[in-house]
This record gives sequence, structure tokens and C-alpha cells, in this order.
Amino acid sequence: MAKELKEVVGVKNIQDSEEVLESYSQDYSFAPKVRPRCVVKPKSAAEVQALIQWANDSATPLIPVSSGAPHFRGDTVPSIGGAVIVDLSGLKQVVRIDKRNRIAMIETGVTFGELIPQIEKAGLKLNLPLLPRANKSVIGSMLEREPVIMPLYQWDAIDPLTCIEVVFGTGDLFRTGSAAGPGTLEDQWKAKQAQVNPMGPGQTDFARVVQGAQGTMGIVTWSTVRCELAPSIQKPFMVGAASLDKISDFIYKMLWLKSVEECFVLNNASLAAILSKTPAEYANLKNSLPQWILFFSLAGFEYFPEERIAYQEKAMADAAQKFGITPGTSVGGVSAYELLRTVNKPSDEPYWKLRQKGACQDIFFLTTLDKAGKFIQVMQGQAEQAGWSASDIGMYVQPMVQGTSCHVEFNLFYNPKNAKETARAQELYQSATEALMNAGGFFSRPYGIAADMAYRRDAETTAALRKVKGIFDPKNVMNAGKLCF
Repeated sequence: MAKELKEVVGVKNIQDSEEVLESYSQDYSFAPKVRPRCVVKPKSAAEVQALIQWANDSATPLIPVSSGAPHFRGDTVPSIGGAVIVDLSGLKQVVRIDKRNRIAMIETGVTFGELIPQIEKAGLKLNLPLLPRANKSVIGSMLEREPVIMPLYQWDAIDPLTCIEVVFGTGDLFRTGSAAGPGTLEDQWKAKQAQVNPMGPGQTDFARVVQGAQGTMGIVTWSTVRCELAPSIQKPFMVGAASLDKISDFIYKMLWLKSVEECFVLNNASLAAILSKTPAEYANLKNSLPQWILFFSLAGFEYFPEERIAYQEKAMADAAQKFGITPGTSVGGVSAYELLRTVNKPSDEPYWKLRQKGACQDIFFLTTLDKAGKFIQVMQGQAEQAGWSASDIGMYVQPMVQGTSCHVEFNLFYNPKNAKETARAQELYQSATEALMNAGGFFSRPYGIAADMAYRRDAETTAALRKVKGIFDPKNVMNAGKLCF
């Protein structure tokens, strides 16, 4: 191992055993298997900066990894040999939780399982993605723009991520938004400022360059995360429907009223996978559920919580009557209160997408809620052509940015020990991704072959991104081979 690398992070923070290298050479995606050179674990932003400077001097590719295993999208698997994995799990500090400004400043290695209890003690609540792994990095999830289940509080696609500290591929350390200054962070805190605004410095917004870049621009060492007030009381509801179109107008109305907290739609396969522990339990629960299940909740806070719930429920009942919807506190034997408790914490182990068959390949993109049904039909048609049971595909529809768009996700559950089934899953993943793109699905954060397809279709964006890459990572040391680089 290079002497300079040992001096940067210390011998004890370098791993190169066969077992460790093998674990990083592949994941649950269909990315080709490539072994890294070693794994390093920096303990501070200064070490990250020195590491990137070493990578530039030695022309060594770096791959940032902040979450614990398992990984699913191929972005942490090397694309070329000789790469060094930068394991950021040692950056564990929760720097600050500010209830008044509803903000938390955390380092990149802080996971959902570690942050949620501390946030709750402060009387706050995270806007979570749907059942993240307990060892998933909070910042990693937000950098990947994973959809969150409370669209009411998402004002922009970057939310709930706000300010970041990033070391670009040049080795330059940079702070974005209101964290950029004036003064140090401590000076800003003394002046009662909080790092809430992601825009800046000036009219720039460099956080958007880093978000969704899969580690190809730099390494984020800390970020501020927007939080919400924890409700005093909540009242959850569920609606069963035979098709998504039956409930779409009601969802739009509820989001327009700005009265719902959590709000998402699952099909019976996904909800059964989330709530069941065994294949037998999964089959029974899935058969007892309607095709589609809308979940949403109303909330009351510190002042007059019961009165708030009451007028929200009246408005909800009026909208439900107008659209022929009957919300209830259970569907198919599943309690809305049980589901509320489940989705406000990380997934139990084993991770819910792996419980039934052992592996899962996701296909996801953006559209609008009124068009989601069209894409579901496309996916069902692709499954039929591939000889795959469409009823076994998990489906998740998540309104985003106050309902102005939505995330549509398909989960292909398969047995990785069955070579034929694995091959069929890979074939369906590829054919369905292409068909969904042709139908107009916007793959805003593509991975693997989806990235290849997306960038081949947009030469101008690809050229622009390569220019940006040349500015922030001119020697191409950051996650080389990903996206269009």
C-alpha cells in the first residue's frame, strides 16, 4: 500500500483483506463485479481533503460510500480496477439539533437508526423516505434524492437537504447556502443564524451539482437537514381501490388542502412485503388486500391539536364524498395506526425488500400523478411479455413537492440463487426501463444501464455535465465510470 495513503488516514484505517474487498466488489444490482484496491476510513473532513489530494497526485479513482450494506444500485461498485473505497461511516457526529429553526447538522456517516432517536428527543421529526435501512446514511439518502413520505413539507426537489460541506474532486473544500458565511459556523450561531437556506453563496446553488451525482463531483462531509415539528396527535387513514385512477383526484385535493402529513400509495404486493415476515404470511396478506392502498395521516400540534384534526377531518370527509372515496382506519385487516408506526422508523431486519425472495431490483422515475396509471400499464405489459407475473411486482407511488410530481417505483423481487430467475429479472429490468423511458418517464437519477440509456438520449445535457465535471473533478478521480463520465 502507498506510503502516502498510510500517512493520510493511518494504517489502522486501511482494509485490504480478501473478505472486505469481495464485499465491495458487488452488490444487489446487476453491475459487473470489480474488486477495489482497498477500503479507507477517514475520520474528519481534513482527512477527506488530504485523501482527494492524494488521489489527484496518484491518479487513483475514489468511490465514496456512506451507508452500511447491503447496497442496491451499483453506484458503490467500482467501474474500473485500482479504485479505493472511501468509507465515510466513521463521520458520526451529530453536530447540532436546532428545534427553533427545525434543522439538524450531521456528518455523512450518521444513519437513520442513529439520528431518529435524537431528533425525537428534541421534539422534531424527520421527513423520511419509505422504510429506509437502519444503517442507511441520512445524507446519502438525501444526496440520492430519495423521495420522502411527507410531500407537504417538500418545497423543492432538494428538500429536505439544505446546506452542505463538500470537498470537490479538485481537493477544494466548499460550503454551500447560508453556511458559506459570512464568518465561521460558530460566528453564525452566535448571531442566531442557522444553516437553513441551501441557496448560495450569492445566486449559485452548488448543492444541486452534488445532489444526484453519485459521488462523481466530490465528497460531502456534513450537511444540514430540514426537520419538522413532531405532532402531538395523529390520525391515520387508508383507502383501498381497484385502480390508481380511482384515488388520484382525491389525492390531488388533499395535497391542495395542505392538510396531510404522510401520504403515499402502495399496491398489495409492496404493502404485504413491508408488513409480513415470512413468505406464507406475505401470500396471505397480499391476497386479503385490495389492488391499491392509499395511506395518509392528519396531525395536530402543540396548540389546539384536537381542533386542528377536527377541521382537517371535516375537509377530508367532504372531499372523500365528492370523489366517492371511503377512508377508514383499516384495509384488509391492516390497521392504519400499525402502518403509521411502521413507516415512521427504519425497516426492521431483514430489510423489507429482501424478506420474500432474497433480492430486489428497483425501477423508478418521475412523472405526474395523473399519468402514473399509463406507466403502470406499460410495466404490466412488459412483465407479461417477459413471462413475469405482474401481480408479484411491488409498486409504490409517492407524491412529491406538494403533489406537483410523483415518484413511481416498481420492485422486482427475485431469488438470487436461482440463475434462471435472476436472468429473467435482469432482462425485464432492461426492457421495462427502455419501454418506460419511451413512454415519457423522467429518470432523474438513473443508475447502471438506466444511466446509459438516459444520457444516450440527451447529448446536450451529457455535454454540459461533462463540462461541469471538468471544473469540479478535472482529473476524473471521483467515482470514475458512473453516470456519463
